[in-house]
Formats: sequence, C-alpha cells, structure tokens
Amino acid sequence: MPKPLSLPFDPIARADELWQQRWGPAPSMAAITSIMRAHQILLAEVDAVVKPYGLTFARYEALVLLTFSQAGELPMSKIGERLMVHPTSVTNTVDRLVRAGLVDKRPNPNDGRGTLASVTDRGREVVEAATKDLMGMDFGLGVYDAEECSELFAMLRPLRVAAGDFEER
Repeated sequence: MPKPLSLPFDPIARADELWQQRWGPAPSMAAITSIMRAHQILLAEVDAVVKPYGLTFARYEALVLLTFSQAGELPMSKIGERLMVHPTSVTNTVDRLVRAGLVDKRPNPNDGRGTLASVTDRGREVVEAATKDLMGMDFGLGVYDAEECSELFAMLRPLRVAAGDFEER
C-alpha cells in the first residue's frame, strides 16, 4: 500500500493552533486527534501484516485469545467479554474464522443456549506465523523503544479503568 504524500506541516498541530485562536486552549483535542490518527496508522499496518493469512487484526486477536485459553476453546460470551466487543461482532469474527478453517464451533455442554469456539490445528499454525510477523514489525510501534511502549501503556491505563474495562487493584 503506497504511503500518501507527506504534508509540509503537522495538520493536527495546525488544527490545535486554530482551535486555540477560536475557542481557547484544549490540549485534549490535539491529544484525541493524535490518538485517533495513530489508531488509523497502526490498524492499517497490522492489518496489512495479517491479511496474507486471511485475517484482520480483530480476527487475529480472537485466535490469540483462543490459543491462550487452557483448552483452546471458550464460550462465545467469554470471547466478547475478554475482547470487549459486542456479541454480534464476536459472532461475525468467529464465523469468518470458522469459514477459514481456523476455528470450530459446537454447542456448549455446560450452557444449553451457548456456543463454544475452539481453535483448530490450522488456526494454531496461522496464529504462530502471524505473531512472528507482527513481532517482527513491533506491532507497528517500532519508532518507540520498550520503555516508551511501557509509558504509552501506563498513560492509557487510567482511561481504560475509567471506562470500566477492568477494576484496578
């Protein structure tokens, strides 16, 4: 995917200047705009790496989650809970993984209405190969060293706690 031509200025910094002139200082506006742009950049980069495996980053995350589980399978509801996505998104993601032969689905014997998703041997092979590629490109964060990545994680953690992602202990 060719990179777009670079602008001769930082459009987010320019928007911040104009914002300040019109409405006053709002560092949070520049911060959120930067975060949203970083999300676009990172998602495009990691999706490009997993695309040859027939994956999106969302499908990759589901495969990793199943691979991390003790039995290699989880209830669909648990997948949604852990990935923090809507049940419809889980169904779409898992169904695509099933069609690709990377995941199997079966009724949950412990819950008459529930469904279990389990990673297949092919799914395990794909997740290992994709992970190697993603680690090779530092998940798109190669411009940061390990300490800076830890700082980014720590800076975003209070936002996630405030959103109710998990309880801080």
